[in-house]
Amino acid sequence: MSEVLSLTGRQMTHLRRTPEKIIAVSLTPVAMVVILGYLFASVITVEGGAYHDYVMAGVFAQVGLACVGSTAIGVASDLQTGLTDRFRSMPISRASVLFAYTVADLVTAVAAMGAVSGVGLLVGWRIHGGLLESLAAVGLLLGFTYTMLWLGVLIGLVMRNLEAINGVTALALVVFSFLSNSFMPLRGLPGWLRTVAEWNPVSSVAEACRVLWHNAPASEGASLPVRHPELASVLTLAVLLAVVVPLALRAFRTAATR
Repeated sequence: MSEVLSLTGRQMTHLRRTPEKIIAVSLTPVAMVVILGYLFASVITVEGGAYHDYVMAGVFAQVGLACVGSTAIGVASDLQTGLTDRFRSMPISRASVLFAYTVADLVTAVAAMGAVSGVGLLVGWRIHGGLLESLAAVGLLLGFTYTMLWLGVLIGLVMRNLEAINGVTALALVVFSFLSNSFMPLRGLPGWLRTVAEWNPVSSVAEACRVLWHNAPASEGASLPVRHPELASVLTLAVLLAVVVPLALRAFRTAATR
């Protein structure tokens, strides 16, 4: 734990010197709030609620997706500059290096979510649920974001090329955001495509947050993620973490020996 805290402090110092990382993570979600939650709010309607309330849960989930690319680029940059080799030469746990990456970048994500919240409040978004429900939704978003950070670590260790990482993660941000219920209900999609979107983890997280915040009524559907989005989100994130974390630790050991 002391090693993780020390390395996290190093990451936070770097963040203070390069605050544009927070801007990079929050820029796209903030733009989506302004474009969809304000400019298009009068022409897009959803049943049982206001569109600016509906879209906010999806935008918060998009912050987690945006963190994948920034974390992957940071990890790959440290590999290229030799910083990872210096960490390897120190008498510390290799796992502590990766945990420090994810903890520090989670702070960045929280700051980005704060910026998104501020803009959302300006366009009319409000939380209508109780305190415990609201905190549960926030915890779910943090869990989703932390899972995405580990995915970013894995991508950075495996791909390494900064241009390739930027292209792949940008494409993933667009695909997983729009192939979900983040910005529009899924009822108009064809049957097979709707099934794919319903099982997208982003859909489960966004739907669970809407239900907990009382921003929109629960969606209708037969699949598990639609009927029980909270349960589906927790199970999906637990499985992803159980898979991605060991793979990232293994990739780090392999990368450190090259």
